[in-house]
Amino acid sequence: MAAKTIIQGVYEEVLKRNPGEVEFHQAVKEVLDSLEPVLDKHPEYVEARILDRIVEPERQLMFRVPWQDDKGNIQVNRGFRFEFNSALGPYKGGLRFHPTVNAGILKFLGFEQIFKNSLTTLPMGGGKGGSDFDPKGKSDNEVMRFCQSFMTELFRHIGPNTDVPAGDIGVGGREIGFMFGQYKRLRNEFTGVLTGKALNWGGSLIRPEATGYGCVYFAEEMLKTRGESFKGKICTVSGSGNVAQYTVEKLNQLGAKAVTLSDSNGTIHDPNGIDAEKLAFVLELKNIRRGRIKEYADKYKVQYLDGKRPWGIKCDCAFPSATQNEVNEEDAKTLLKNGCMLVAEGANMPSTPEAIEQYLEKKILYGPAKAANAGGVATSGLEMSQNAMMMSWSREEVDKKLHNIMIAIHKQCFDAAEEYGEPGNLMMGANIAGFVKVADAMLDQGVV
Repeated sequence: MAAKTIIQGVYEEVLKRNPGEVEFHQAVKEVLDSLEPVLDKHPEYVEARILDRIVEPERQLMFRVPWQDDKGNIQVNRGFRFEFNSALGPYKGGLRFHPTVNAGILKFLGFEQIFKNSLTTLPMGGGKGGSDFDPKGKSDNEVMRFCQSFMTELFRHIGPNTDVPAGDIGVGGREIGFMFGQYKRLRNEFTGVLTGKALNWGGSLIRPEATGYGCVYFAEEMLKTRGESFKGKICTVSGSGNVAQYTVEKLNQLGAKAVTLSDSNGTIHDPNGIDAEKLAFVLELKNIRRGRIKEYADKYKVQYLDGKRPWGIKCDCAFPSATQNEVNEEDAKTLLKNGCMLVAEGANMPSTPEAIEQYLEKKILYGPAKAANAGGVATSGLEMSQNAMMMSWSREEVDKKLHNIMIAIHKQCFDAAEEYGEPGNLMMGANIAGFVKVADAMLDQGVV
């Protein structure tokens, strides 16, 4: 049977089994569409039904999370964990706390995580989880009670050699701390079961910076293929959380000028660049006061684009670092018309399929999320290693390891694209390189 027909059959089955889960459908389609030449070259993958198996999570957990607010009222949320694939190692992937969380979004994230973790070269499988709980506007005590209730169910399904969750949107150091404390209490053991921990009890240096730094390191490798560097490049960055903050920091260090940040209310445009002093204000605003980015515009007297994203602003390089599907076809056309030569995805799946078509058609440098933002989970893997050895590495050691991992990820994507006849198409290269490693491991381990 032709590879195209097999892929279409698998995709139709995914649609039938997972109705209404549009983000998951999108993520699956993007990977499957890259795999036709792989199936032609490896009939053993077809025979072993690798595609049918890889799109189905190994385990899906959904549970009730009751907790008490500060007024004494009982609230009830939903908790999830999708343990997608453990062929390469323990399930690894973040927990997202946000009102938009549902099964479809977490399945898309967990599916992407399989290939992202594969590309890091570290022994990690793919998983994702979270809850429709919204930490915004909640007191520390409310967040603690929620996290303890959430972990009271989740603890029985995770462990340092089984499933190692991390943070994601809505889950930072505070939430990780509360969940770890409850896990330790229930299991009566101190193990590296969560990553993103505080430095003084098992965390890793560079972890907060890792996704942003890694994305810029990956983009730097893309620029090198065209004999370019970041020196003097104007860069637009969306978001204003960890990923965006440290993307800006690393861009500054490499001689670029980052001119935008955003949140769900709007975008600031600072043509003079968000320098170290202004970035320090953003870190305090977002990480401590949890304020809105408009305060930056008020303080520094710069333009604020109410309700808008940064993609209409002229730039050389764009770093979508906020959330999924934030760059649509029109945004992509505007970026390209304004001379954008590079898009590196700091968020998970921030470009729609139509936007990606625009990038590929115009042959700009495009770093897909599963490769470009893998620095975060790579450094989580390094945190796991440090926990297992009961030691910690210096900031310089972790940063060097992260840099080398991002260089290796780019090389895998670049080489796979060349090998399968699509030179320069790093999206196809990332999908193929990530898939082949997992598929080979699944073959080695039999039908499990």
